[in-house]
Amino acid sequence: MTIRVFTWHIHGSYLYYLSQGPYEIYIPNSTRSEGYYGRGETFPFGANVIEVDSSLVKDMTFDCILFQSEKNYLQDQYDILSPQQRQLPAIYLEHNTPAGSAVNTRHVVDDPNVLLVHVTHYNKLMWNSQRTPTTVIDHGVTGSGIAYTGEIAKGLVVVNNISQRGRTMGWDIVQQIQQHIPLDIAGMGTEKIGLGEVLHPQLPGFRSRYRFFFHPARHTSLGLAVLEAMMDGVPVVGLATTELVTVIKDGENGYLHTDIDYLIQKMKLLLDAPELAATLGAAGQLTARRRFNIGRFTADWQRTFEQQIALRKEVTAVLEEETI
Repeated sequence: MTIRVFTWHIHGSYLYYLSQGPYEIYIPNSTRSEGYYGRGETFPFGANVIEVDSSLVKDMTFDCILFQSEKNYLQDQYDILSPQQRQLPAIYLEHNTPAGSAVNTRHVVDDPNVLLVHVTHYNKLMWNSQRTPTTVIDHGVTGSGIAYTGEIAKGLVVVNNISQRGRTMGWDIVQQIQQHIPLDIAGMGTEKIGLGEVLHPQLPGFRSRYRFFFHPARHTSLGLAVLEAMMDGVPVVGLATTELVTVIKDGENGYLHTDIDYLIQKMKLLLDAPELAATLGAAGQLTARRRFNIGRFTADWQRTFEQQIALRKEVTAVLEEETI
């Protein structure tokens, strides 16, 4: 029997990759506010991503509830789920690193009956998850099939609202490097400082022509944009921070360091040596295919859904026996 998962549309590209699995995903569509966008028009979701009018959710049958934000957990579930649905097996998918103290921030979930899924081991290490059981499911992405060419002798940065997000996402670092290296900036909210948003379906072809991809974030989760670039053979340059240090080995499948001057030197090298850039990108592509392939990712999620559903049935059975 196909598992029926109810969640919200929070992170479009993650939802798209999640939807590659053998389960059905139901998402609400009402006011087009956060989480209620429905399928939208950006991602080519398959038939297993099903829009549900918010007013009808309480009358539907699901096997598992997947939370993806504090608002989902603290407010949305009480707004649109029935009391019975709120007793279903529950998973909280945490996309981010702590926004506050990197090591002392308590997660919003403190419940032994909810499974907290982190997207990196670094995130799990940093969050104070309290009583909540935790696990890690590494990202999974698909290749676009568009080959890397790298004919544009520039680096590309793709970060939404980078100037507003400041030092956390490395806006100051980008400005510093731009004094020495040509960098184009794309993403939502970058119209005044760069190229503006490039929609996800158009990004692979757009990105493939740049010599390298630069990820400037100081403290963040492992960006899907980085893995998508690697999966298509685009060489990646980044900071040796958070989970990225487990993915990129400096000089082997990309360039990684905390010394900005060192990274500038390597960027200049990539601009001067397109053959080296292609070789480095091919090594990164191999890494991405081995660790972040979509088959492993969806199998991990299928297994996680099954385990959480089975565990809830066991707990329910024990409680029913105790009441007899």
